[in-house]
This record gives sequence, C-alpha cells and structure tokens, in this order.
Amino acid sequence: MTTTVPTGPGTGAPPAGAHTPGAARGPRRPGRIRRGALPYLLLLPALVLELLVHLVPMAIGVVMSFKQLTQLYIRDWGTAPWSGLGNYRMSVDFDAPVGQALLHSFLVTVVFTLLSVALCWLIGTAAAICMQDSFRGRGLLRALFLVPYALPVYAAVITWVFMFQHDNGLVNHVLHDQLHLTGRPTFWLIGDNSFVALLTVSVWKGWPFAFLIVMAGLQNIPGELYEAAALDGAGLWQQIRRITLPSLRPVNQVLVLVLFLWTFNDFNTPYVLFGRAAPEAADLISVHIYQASFVTWNFGAGSAMSVLLLLFLLVVTGGHLLLTSRGRRSADV
Repeated sequence: MTTTVPTGPGTGAPPAGAHTPGAARGPRRPGRIRRGALPYLLLLPALVLELLVHLVPMAIGVVMSFKQLTQLYIRDWGTAPWSGLGNYRMSVDFDAPVGQALLHSFLVTVVFTLLSVALCWLIGTAAAICMQDSFRGRGLLRALFLVPYALPVYAAVITWVFMFQHDNGLVNHVLHDQLHLTGRPTFWLIGDNSFVALLTVSVWKGWPFAFLIVMAGLQNIPGELYEAAALDGAGLWQQIRRITLPSLRPVNQVLVLVLFLWTFNDFNTPYVLFGRAAPEAADLISVHIYQASFVTWNFGAGSAMSVLLLLFLLVVTGGHLLLTSRGRRSADV
C-alpha cells in the first residue's frame, strides 16, 4: 500500500517556495565559519614570518645572554657553559671598564637621539607648514625633499663619507676654501667632530620622514579654522601655536616615538660612516654592541647588552604610550 502525505492548507506542511528559517541557516553555516576564519588565514603567513624573522632570533639571543659564549664555542654554541646573570652584572658594573664603556656609549646615544629627533621634527614640521600654500613648483619641491628618505642608506652615507674627507671633501672645500670659516681643514670623521658629522647625516636622512608624516597630518586640519583665525586678527605664529600644533598632537606623538626608536637603534649610519671602530665621541650603543659581539668575540656579553637595550626601549615605549593615553583621556574629559 502506498501512503500519500497530505499537503496544502491546514496540513502543517509548508507550501512550495515558502521560506524556512532553519533550512536557510543550515547550508550557510559552513560558509559563515569560513568567512570568519578568512582574516586569520590571511594573517597567518605574516605571523609565521614574524615568528621566524624576529621572535625566534630574539629568544635565541636571550638564551645566549646567559652563556659564556666566546670564540671557543662558536662551532657549537649550545655547549657553552652557563654564566647565569654574570654577563648582565659585568655590563652594569660601572666601576669596571666594560660597564664604564657601555654607560658612556649609552649616554652618547641618548644625547645623539634627542638632538636628532628634535631637529628632524623641527625641520620636517617647518617644511610641511611652508608647503601647505599653493605656489608654482610646490610639487617639485616636495619630491626633492623626499629624496634623502628614498635613497638607499649605504649609498647616501657613503656619499657623505666622501664629502667629509679631510683633504678633498666638499664640506671642507666650502667651509675652508670658499667661505674661510675655519682656519684649517677639519677632521670630521675622527675626534669630537665625528659626533657633529654623525648628527648631520642622521638629520639629513631623517627629517624627510617627519616632513611626510606632518604634511599628511596637515591635510586633516580644516581650512575654515585658519580663515576664522585670520578674521579675528591672528597672525601666522598664533595660528601655528593655537591651531596647527594642537591639531597635530596625535600625529606628533606617534612620529616622535617612531623617530626615537629608529634613531636609538640605528646601526647602518655610524657603521658605514666610521667603519667597525667608531670614534669615542660617536660611539653609539648599536655599534658598541656590535664591537662587543663581533670584534671581541664575546657573544654572551653582547647578547646581554642587547637584552638590556631591548628592556630600556620597552620601558620608554610603555611610558610614552601611558603618558599619551592619559593626555587623551584628560583632553576628552
């Protein structure tokens, strides 16, 4: 016997073509899961590369900092004996030669970083403000301003090395031969003048980045604010002080932090400018750690110095973020 299932009105079965919520959700659930996992799948290659390029060497460096890793154990560094906190004690013992040299390098780096960041921000901000008004050739000037930032570091710094040469460098030729500002040609790459040379190169290649970021931030300031201020009799300096700088505060907070981290960790500029042995006046901590690791072959002490540098930068970054977040909350209140 064949049983026929009744259909139609009053039978409880849905008519043909009717929308059933449960049936509609059923087939779409796997698709929704795949769409939810898609962002994580797209981030997975970047996370794997970050792990391999940064986190794994960082972890290995931390392990090395607890070992007496010298040239005797380079072939098999895992067999190097453990030293515990010995490398850290040696690095922060400021009564010993190693600690004194590290402290001197740290102080030189702090002064150099503060001066470089301040000059980069000042020049970049001034240039960005001057480039706001339309005039003939503005686009060309903007492109020229970005040339130092776009050039490869090695090519740019090597050019400066030739310019700072004592006998036939362009700097001495202009200052001594043409302008007669110095009594005799200056040694720029040795002695105390090496700090001035390093600072000059750092500012020259760093201020275009500040110019680019500030110029982008200025695009978000409404022009009506300047028009209203001009109608109220505000001059250029008052407009910059009351409108431009307060409006750029969020941009400057990020810009200063990025410039500080980049400059404090800069290794390429002093290494290309001075070579493996930087003068005492320009002994940045990045080059000092390199010398401790690859010149004296004490990789354990160099790793300990690197970890201390990392901790210092983490503290500075955390303090900066804490202060800026408190400033934003107080401004919102």
